[in-house]
Amino acid sequence: MSTEPGTVRPGGRTARVRAAVLRAAGDVLAERGFAHLDLADVARRAEVGKTTVYRRWGTVTGLVADLLTDMAEQSLPRTETGAVRDDLRANAALVQRTLADPRQGALFRAVIAAAACDSRTASALRRFYDVRVAEWAPCVEQAVARGELPVGTDPSEVVRAVSAPLYYALLTTGVAPGPADADRAAEAAVAAAAAGVYVGLSASPP
Repeated sequence: MSTEPGTVRPGGRTARVRAAVLRAAGDVLAERGFAHLDLADVARRAEVGKTTVYRRWGTVTGLVADLLTDMAEQSLPRTETGAVRDDLRANAALVQRTLADPRQGALFRAVIAAAACDSRTASALRRFYDVRVAEWAPCVEQAVARGELPVGTDPSEVVRAVSAPLYYALLTTGVAPGPADADRAAEAAVAAAAAGVYVGLSASPP
């Protein structure tokens, strides 16, 4: 069965090569953007043979897809405090710190810009966020079970509602959100969820 380039999980020396190449690709994206991402340049920066990079990833979009997969796998696990407000504030703080980081923030801006005009990058970005939303959704599910949120609340939509204002602020102002922005985003999501705004959103429309 064939696989997408860069989707096989390697070990040993192959794992070290992958790590070096993905680190170099992330550096280029953060420094220069998607338009300047070139496999030969990435190979040079990673001190890896061009043939290896072309054989393993094939295309720039294949490399970006693997980079996003790696980022999702390396992201910190969810925080569970026993209270949905504190859980989602921790989630918002994690997103805020990522977007405020000089390298990570620039990298995300580059990938989001590329996803707007490249379908494969867009698919990879959706998979990245699917993984992250799925990681944090149990915080909302547990809140429903504790009676903090209404039965039928869509966990994924609540988690997305926490992050959405932070990304919007970054993309529309060019200024990274701060800790106060993160707290406000979490509080707004919790208030909306408690009011039933996200009840029944996962059901199919009539």
